[in-house]
Amino acid sequence: MSRGNETFGKKDVRAKQEKRRQEKEKKREERKNQMRDGKSLDDMIAYVDEFGRISSTPPDPANKVETNIEEIQISVPKSIPGEEDNIHHGIVTFFNDSKGFGFIKDINTQRDVFVHINALSEPIKENNKVSFEIQKGPKGLTAVNVKLDKE
Repeated sequence: MSRGNETFGKKDVRAKQEKRRQEKEKKREERKNQMRDGKSLDDMIAYVDEFGRISSTPPDPANKVETNIEEIQISVPKSIPGEEDNIHHGIVTFFNDSKGFGFIKDINTQRDVFVHINALSEPIKENNKVSFEIQKGPKGLTAVNVKLDKE
């Protein structure tokens, strides 16, 4: 199809595309000119002070604090061996007998732990105080050896 046979809509679309292309080229040229004329790299650098505030002035070298590299922890701290073997105490917040699962809120850590009916040594209900051990399951922490507290 030659350009002479184009419909008005196609001509309008082509004109808009050309206008956008020219505007984009103009903005690119303006950015290049600003980089050459205006700001240098030193003008664009920002500094963070000891309180976490951003400033344009470099920090005072006299206030420099040395940090021991070995003390920096990048990952989650390793769990204490044997922590999983401790007996925890908690309250059953939810338990569905027909589906066979529920949740126990640990009294000390206030975190919810999943419990399955296979991990029970005796039947439990909601609001029961229980003692249990924690194991890592396929989807997170799981309570095992769940027993009613004798209080």
